[in-house]
Amino acid sequence: MKKRVIYSAIQPSGMMTLGNYIGAVSNWRDIQADGANDCIFALADLHTITVRQDPEKLRRNSVSFLALLLAAGIDPKRSVLYVQSHVHEHAELCWLLNCYTYVGEMNRMTQFKDKSAKHSDNINMGLMDYPVLMAADILLYKSDQVPVGVDQMQHIEIARDIAERFNNIYGETFVVPEGRLTKTGAKIMSLQDPTSKMSKSDPNPNGVISVLDSADDIARKIKRSVTDSGLEIVFDPENKPGVSNLLTILASAEGKTVEEEVKAFEGKMYGHLKVACAEAVVEMLRPFREKYDAYMSDEAGLLAVAADGRERAQAIAAKTLADVKRKIGLLV
Repeated sequence: MKKRVIYSAIQPSGMMTLGNYIGAVSNWRDIQADGANDCIFALADLHTITVRQDPEKLRRNSVSFLALLLAAGIDPKRSVLYVQSHVHEHAELCWLLNCYTYVGEMNRMTQFKDKSAKHSDNINMGLMDYPVLMAADILLYKSDQVPVGVDQMQHIEIARDIAERFNNIYGETFVVPEGRLTKTGAKIMSLQDPTSKMSKSDPNPNGVISVLDSADDIARKIKRSVTDSGLEIVFDPENKPGVSNLLTILASAEGKTVEEEVKAFEGKMYGHLKVACAEAVVEMLRPFREKYDAYMSDEAGLLAVAADGRERAQAIAAKTLADVKRKIGLLV
């Protein structure tokens, strides 16, 4: 039977947050372990430059994120791991798909509105075109499923719309992808504002945990996390977002369900939950951090992984792009 193609990407900007790790990257490792999947993972550096970046810092971050993904268990022998800008077919297909995407669709994108508000001095075309490039990323590899957070589902819908529109005009060309949400840890919230997603751009540094934070920093941030009125430890994201966020983090770190964690904390105080959550996160990240340090000591090895990933990704992407060009009527 044909294996499912699973595609996902992460931007190599700033830090990898605990939310990125729990909500995305740790799930990539689990998906990779499923023998029914062919996995393709990317560093989405072309997406990153929609917000102005320091060039040298972007280069360092790209190397660091390669090490982070390897430390998280992404195996370049079992999965394709590459840097987006190394495969020029992404940018080429993005332009072609632009011609099958409507301005009104882009104007309605929630992320474009949010980022325009945050970066009002740099509302560039790349920011608006972000979903089309994301569609190109996914469709190049005939991806069946795309693991994403809840906030990215709108982008998956646009990718589906573009694929279906192209297929309806030119015949079966693209696989129409599905979004793949995880049940536990799909969305980790800020420790200081549990109604907002944990983000590397959080204005309050105590709201976000980096996977490279020290054990003391992790414990301090979780100890200072915002909780809710009342005393009962229950999972109720609407009325008790702070406690619910800690339960989600704890369940993810310990590999349990939220329901199991709620039962374990019957009759206990918020302080007990915070201590347990901090200890669980520290222990989860300890081996990860040791592996990361080892990978970072061999930059040449990391660049070799990227070079191999480029060749393997490009071999797939080039075939798809050539097929698209032929169907449109371009000389190939």
